[in-house]
Amino acid sequence: MKTSLRYIHTLMALVALLVMATAALAGDPGTPLPATSEASDQKAGALLFYNTYTSSASNATTSNTRINITNTNTLSGIFVHLFFVDGSNCSVADSFLCLTQNQTASFLAADVDPGVSGYIVAIAVFRDGQPVPFNFLIGDEYVKFATGHSANLGAVAFAKLTEGNVLSTDGSLAAIFFDGAALDGSYNRAPRVVALDSLGSRADGNDTLLILNRVGGNLGTGAATLGALFGILYDDSETAFSFTFSGGCQFRSSISNTFPRTAPRVDSILTKGRVGWIKIYSQSDIGILGAAINLNANAGTSDSAFSGGHNLHHLTLSAAANYIIPVFPPGC
Repeated sequence: MKTSLRYIHTLMALVALLVMATAALAGDPGTPLPATSEASDQKAGALLFYNTYTSSASNATTSNTRINITNTNTLSGIFVHLFFVDGSNCSVADSFLCLTQNQTASFLAADVDPGVSGYIVAIAVFRDGQPVPFNFLIGDEYVKFATGHSANLGAVAFAKLTEGNVLSTDGSLAAIFFDGAALDGSYNRAPRVVALDSLGSRADGNDTLLILNRVGGNLGTGAATLGALFGILYDDSETAFSFTFSGGCQFRSSISNTFPRTAPRVDSILTKGRVGWIKIYSQSDIGILGAAINLNANAGTSDSAFSGGHNLHHLTLSAAANYIIPVFPPGC
């Protein structure tokens, strides 16, 4: 009987979400993307993951990030709980952002978290701070590093699949499950295997910055780490070269003869005029997100040189990733 009641509750919640989505987007033509569609940077969601941010406390002109977030709901405002994860030590700072219907907002990392590099998680919450299935948030970021790497990256959106939450006994913590299961606290699944689809040769002036993030941990005490990772570099002749490495809650490195440690080294594999691709995963069942930003000093003078970036591709999914977040009312 308990299982049947939970099924009925879940079904009713999904129907309510569908009605809300239809009403809120009634003025838009076409069919809304279903909440059950997997996480991507091309949909709206109740949780946004910004793969990187950085800023300099002394020279924001060369190192900074502009974070953008938009409420696409035409009827309702929303409270957004922002978590800033320091990629160097996995510590977390947080703040709230309150958006009215149809409102967009932007802020600079140098103004809110100067001198820190990491990733950001933005979660739609109720007035009491609990996660809410408000699948209408979209976002992106403009990021520039002191090294010259810069890009516009879309925020990866995860939809919340039910209204219910799993709370601690005292109600001060809530669990977020990236399991796609449509149970209390469920969101879309997170990627398990990610890929960089085109890696240019350094001999052609390319400097590709690879960024990887662990999806998981307690955002009240500290984000989880990537741990040991396994990767395969393929050249354009389909030859595979494997490598291993490890990372904290965020891993960030330019691809060179130093990383990844392949045999032979990268510059011997991807010689002038050649390209390759990389896939990365953990032997443990964890969620991973990431991005790649290429810098080519010849972009302004060569018709075949380009700079820019994009989020990594999601090849397979994990249902094991989860976050614990603190629950308290927003201050706005």
